[in-house]
Amino acid sequence: MKTVYGWDMPSGDLGDFYSQTVEHLFGDIWNRPGLTIRDRRLLVLGALTAQGQSDLAKVQINAALQNEELTEEQLEEIVILLAHYVGWPLASGVNSSRIAVVADRAKAARAAAKAAATENGSTP
Repeated sequence: MKTVYGWDMPSGDLGDFYSQTVEHLFGDIWNRPGLTIRDRRLLVLGALTAQGQSDLAKVQINAALQNEELTEEQLEEIVILLAHYVGWPLASGVNSSRIAVVADRAKAARAAAKAAATENGSTP
């Protein structure tokens, strides 16, 4: 799960559903030979877009940027392509998610830069 999403796995007993998800989906399926994580991410983004799952797409979009699998420009191109295959309403939802993730990441980067500047005794 850390490789796919960049998250540390939560600790403690999170139940069988979570355990099965981590062990099977992330331990087995995402690590099978034949496709890269980037390839799998592209497929998942397409499937989520087709299902109108914009909130789940945010997780994939953020992970793709975090893991440097896709650029912001590539993600926009993906949305444009998907709009032609799944329709504008579904692609619009994922595009809104893409915009929100990019904005959130930019805001976090500005906050980190400001904190680093303050820590170093300079003003941002």
